[in-house]
Amino acid sequence: MKKQHKKYSRPRKLFDKKRIEEENILVEKYGLKNKLEIWKAEADIRRVRNLAKKLITSTEENKKAFIKRLYDKGFKVEKISDVLALNKEDWLKRRLQTVLFSKGIALTPNQARQLIVHKHVSISGQVINVPSYMVKFKEESEIFLNLVLKTNKLKSKEEIIKEEILERVNSGENISTNTL
Repeated sequence: MKKQHKKYSRPRKLFDKKRIEEENILVEKYGLKNKLEIWKAEADIRRVRNLAKKLITSTEENKKAFIKRLYDKGFKVEKISDVLALNKEDWLKRRLQTVLFSKGIALTPNQARQLIVHKHVSISGQVINVPSYMVKFKEESEIFLNLVLKTNKLKSKEEIIKEEILERVNSGENISTNTL
């Protein structure tokens, strides 16, 4: 079995104030767990851009197939220059967590993340518990919320008192109003 390598790279300058502020805004906007998710999105976009650069000199058939794959994944691209214009926010908008929030299923991105992690979201009958799942255009209409409300059989005070009275009556105990 091959060793898996990390699929992102950390920033070269770790304590760059401008970058940290931008990342904090993205973490808040998309409800991300940590900045590692931003770095992964940057790496994925970098990978797609590099493929697009290689395909510039390729045949039209290969370009169309590549653009069709990206369009199916949910990116609105029509030509290679559109692919080169993609950024990390475009990638973050296609995550399941963000799609749930943008569709109005969840009130906040953090609530969307919680619903996903707690296995309350399914896509075409398949439960998805990964907030970074990339939602395709076809799947957007198939997202459902599987909330099973667990209601505890909570009893009111009156029901508890009635049960206590019945138990005492059945046991033959003398009941007065002062004992309750």
